[in-house]
Amino acid sequence: MVKSISVQDIFNSTSNGVIATDVNGHIMLINKKALRILGLKKNESIGTNISDVLPLTSQHVFDCLKTGKPQIGRHIRGKDVRLVVNITPIRQSGKIAGTVSNFQKMQQFENSAQKLESYQQLTNQFETVFSSSSDGLVILDGQGYFIRMNKAAQKLNGWKEKDIIGKNVSEMVDKGMVDRSVTMEILKTKRRVSLLIYVHATKKHLLVTGTPVFDASGDISMVVLNERDLTQLNATQQRLDQTRLVAKKYKDELADLSMIELKQQDIIAKSEEMRQILRMALKLAKLKASNILILGESGAGKGILTKFIHQNSKYKRDSFIQINCANLPESLLEAELFGYEKGAFTGAREEGKAGLFELAQGGTLFLDEIGDMPLSIQAKLLKYLDDNIIMRLGGTKSIYIDCTVIAATNRDLKKLVESNRFREDLLFRLNTFTIKIPPLRKRFDDIFEMASYFLMKFNKEYGLKRQISFKGMDALQSYEFPGNVRELMSVIKRAVVLSEEKTIDAMIERILKESFTSLGKTGNSPRINNNLPEALMDFEKELLENATSQCQTTYELARFLGISQATAFRKLKKHGLTM
Repeated sequence: MVKSISVQDIFNSTSNGVIATDVNGHIMLINKKALRILGLKKNESIGTNISDVLPLTSQHVFDCLKTGKPQIGRHIRGKDVRLVVNITPIRQSGKIAGTVSNFQKMQQFENSAQKLESYQQLTNQFETVFSSSSDGLVILDGQGYFIRMNKAAQKLNGWKEKDIIGKNVSEMVDKGMVDRSVTMEILKTKRRVSLLIYVHATKKHLLVTGTPVFDASGDISMVVLNERDLTQLNATQQRLDQTRLVAKKYKDELADLSMIELKQQDIIAKSEEMRQILRMALKLAKLKASNILILGESGAGKGILTKFIHQNSKYKRDSFIQINCANLPESLLEAELFGYEKGAFTGAREEGKAGLFELAQGGTLFLDEIGDMPLSIQAKLLKYLDDNIIMRLGGTKSIYIDCTVIAATNRDLKKLVESNRFREDLLFRLNTFTIKIPPLRKRFDDIFEMASYFLMKFNKEYGLKRQISFKGMDALQSYEFPGNVRELMSVIKRAVVLSEEKTIDAMIERILKESFTSLGKTGNSPRINNNLPEALMDFEKELLENATSQCQTTYELARFLGISQATAFRKLKKHGLTM
């Protein structure tokens, strides 16, 4: 049988320290909690005067005995302990018979105060967020009665909080104030619900998202509604859609107009064949097409056409990265294209290096002279074209690259495939979209436009006012221009700079004649026969021999002929010539 609980058990189990004294201040009772707090022993304390045990507290005890008034909330700061003490008198037959001191450590009160302060801070934060939110916030109880509503919600619904608090949401629906209720759906389904609500009072369309709050029993204790005004958003969306339609219309019109203003992008296209090429390039640019192969003789404008595609695409603000595949040896070309990790090879940067593929992320990578790319690198390029993944030299991590790849060459890739110098599968992947630029000699109409453009350009550059007459234009249009646009630009530039007369016709004829006679040809017309491959090879070799006699380095040779240094080096090697 369980023993009954005594008063002494209760006295010792209380959470506060308790000391009882008689009318003279002698300790008559002390509980276990008081002994622990004060570090005392019971047999040493009973009968002892409180002034001997608690000198700081004793004065309040004697004040209580003397006046009969309780001493509440007294703060006692001792050497080893700080207390909050409540002292009350014990009365017998109306007379004071002693006191009871009830105390706790100060730390317990401070902890409680801190919790209270933290709670108040959280309450203030909640009120700030609730009141200042631009979205409408509404809180209802588990039966659908309104509890709180912020200012934004009042404005969106046309209600006042004081008029709505305590009402049930079903009343709002019955009265037609809203067409349907998110809260009623939540109370049925016990799930988060989002609905488009039309409020008749304010004529606003609201996106209302309601979230249920569950108690410990799994029942809905509250519903929190978030309301967002879609009226202005819908109007803005309609205006935006209209603007996009107008913009698309103008964009399509400007695409055709841009064909007229191509000179601003260094593109000259008078001939119908060239204009058709540019239309195709514009279409590919708009579609962000990749794997474009541009074919054409050296100097025909492959690089300019590539930049034209990039500048007219959606990604024109992203990187445009180009590399000449004939300029670098195999090992260096691979490192430049794909990058390398720390210690990948002797001489590698300590921190490694990102390759051109990584730099072209989101933009365009232009691989010029692709026909001169080594077979080993062709294999890595093919892998990228298949899965858009590269790996740095010495690296183990795959890198996803999304960029437009445009390749160009003046070589016959099919013949290179036949001679096992170019991968057939790479050719198939590269020529998804093939653009072949005709040589300048087949773009008779473009010569006049280009000559006029270059004349204006170099006049402005050198502060001159040179002119070309019909005689000069006839000489230009009678010439074959084996160096294509580069050669035409070089002829006009030299004529503008070297001519002593306002009209540069004579200087043009002289320059063209020098180019022609340097090949050992005679006759008034500089036109040569380019139909035979042998004649072209001889023409190129003799032109190179004449140029090497006037230049000392491949850099000067390239500038003299209007070609790249890599092309000059490759052609010297092809014909067995040296500087």
